Amino acid sequence: MQRKIIPVMPAPDTAPPSCEAAEPFALMVLGDSMLPEFAEGEIVVVEPEGLARDGSYVVADLDGEAILRQLAEREGRWWLHALNPAYPDAELADGIGAVRGVVIQKSKPGSRRSRKSYID
Repeated sequence: MQRKIIPVMPAPDTAPPSCEAAEPFALMVLGDSMLPEFAEGEIVVVEPEGLARDGSYVVADLDGEAILRQLAEREGRWWLHALNPAYPDAELADGIGAVRGVVIQKSKPGSRRSRKSYID
């Protein structure tokens, strides 16, 4: 099965693109919604202009909050999938416009050896 690749675009309500908007940023994982792949306290590096595709780990806006989820396409609709089955999936009503970036790397603070890359 061929995977679709979707460019991540800035949301219409954000300021005009600037050099800083294109820079990767880091976030700390909070909670257990993405266990076992992402544990609380790990750091993820997010590429705002990365290419999101079915199966990519992304940071998205959901109900005014930034969340880490796996992007999933089902029957032509896009969903934010929590790896922990205790959390429900959420449909992206506006398509992938809520996606703020693609996770390209994770690591544990203070440990150089525990790094994982998500770039093909």
